[in-house]
Amino acid sequence: MPAFCAECSITLFHVHNRTVSLEGPECAALLSGSSCISLRRWHVEKFHIFDSAGAWLDSESPSLTGDAAYELAQCCGFTNAGLVALPHVDESRDASRFTSWVRSGRAGSMRYLERADENEELVRARVAVPFPWARSAIVCFANYKSAHPLSIEEHDKRSGWIARYAWSSRVDEKGERRPSDYHKVLLKRLKSLDARLRERFGEFESRAYVDTGPVVERSLAVAAGLGWTGKNTCLIHPKLGSFGFLSVLLTSLDVATKDSPAQLVRDHCGTCTRCLDACPTGALTAPYEMDATKCISYLTIEHKGEIAPELMPGMGRQIFGCDICQDVCPWNRKSPISSDPELEPREELVNPSLDWLSSLDEQQWERLFNGSPVRRAGYLGFKRNLAVAIANSGDEGTGN
Repeated sequence: MPAFCAECSITLFHVHNRTVSLEGPECAALLSGSSCISLRRWHVEKFHIFDSAGAWLDSESPSLTGDAAYELAQCCGFTNAGLVALPHVDESRDASRFTSWVRSGRAGSMRYLERADENEELVRARVAVPFPWARSAIVCFANYKSAHPLSIEEHDKRSGWIARYAWSSRVDEKGERRPSDYHKVLLKRLKSLDARLRERFGEFESRAYVDTGPVVERSLAVAAGLGWTGKNTCLIHPKLGSFGFLSVLLTSLDVATKDSPAQLVRDHCGTCTRCLDACPTGALTAPYEMDATKCISYLTIEHKGEIAPELMPGMGRQIFGCDICQDVCPWNRKSPISSDPELEPREELVNPSLDWLSSLDEQQWERLFNGSPVRRAGYLGFKRNLAVAIANSGDEGTGN
């Protein structure tokens, strides 16, 4: 790619993998004179300079800026992105909170959250536990909000509710609409982001995760300045709301001094308690505190086996996940509608008929949800959830 002198705008050299190749006698002035060596096009703060023989002429290591992370993430299809240097300033506090939450039993049967190292420190508590080489994290946000009705709005009493994020689909090369799984969609984008970073910075260590790795995405998102943790325990972006997927790219690249630490977004929940008041199973036990063992999303997706009878009435018509605490949140009222072509909603999954869903045999169910996040619940788990929703459909009580 061409690079330009910030003073005269004359092309002086070409850059590939952050390597500057000197191509003419006029470039020699860059090393001995006072000429500017900023890269106007890419705003790169540091880069390596080599002569034609491959000798390293400078000694500065590359550093990543927040602007570069944001621009590249957008080019890869993300709505927004933030950058945080590791370890971040609130890491000890967040690690302590996460550890306390898990060890108090509020994670339910999600045993993978309990995995610890040889020092009995939870692997997910701090990035440095599994990845001591990590120096930065790019946290990406992908908006999935659609213009369709909310779960709390008027609906047919014989309809169920599948969480908005699981409606996702895309149109394939044949022009046919197919289910899409955000894990696969966003992981592909993270890998594209990783490749673009390597074009600019050369080789470095990295790991990419979308809800599957030993990282607490929400904690890193807050530290990267993407938003604050709401009283419903979701990340709330001040402009995009909370209907967004989070994914993380860990790297061994240092963060530029001007971007460390990241500028945090202050808590804007104020005195609002709409999410706590609306939660039908009492999973939000206090502001910013959630007991997963009572959460409808956990009960309908992660939990295996029978559901406690006392929780069933509150589950209402929810058959996969739950959007209630986000649907009532004022910060989602004016947030923009997503235009992501790989995360478009499937109309048949919006307020689907309970009778239709209950009529599906396992083969039909697999065809309907192949490639969809809904498969996480499994056929038997989905049928269990349907039975609860159908039982509640005559008189939903406190459920929605």
